[in-house]
Amino acid sequence: MALMDIAVIPLDSKEGSLSGFVAGLQEILAESGCSYRLHDMGTTVEGPAQLLFELALKLHDYSFRQGGKRVYTVMKIDDRRDRAVRLGEKTASVKAKIAPTSESGE
Repeated sequence: MALMDIAVIPLDSKEGSLSGFVAGLQEILAESGCSYRLHDMGTTVEGPAQLLFELALKLHDYSFRQGGKRVYTVMKIDDRRDRAVRLGEKTASVKAKIAPTSESGE
């Protein structure tokens, strides 16, 4: 299982807000069957690496299907083959190591 962090940004959008565009991307993710989590700067998706690469292309192409002429997509994939990784495990591991009095951010 692998994790992908992805952000898809239409560069020719006339709107100041991209929330409607991001909602469309979330619909594609829901149809994919992969677990995913939206965050302030993108979305993290869990699944087999090959499926994540295919899904990244679908998400990237969404902007063009909406009439866009230029899109900027940033993705990172962490593909571990020595053990299974699940969405949220990395964050939970770090939070478990933070002393309760020094934790901040949420």
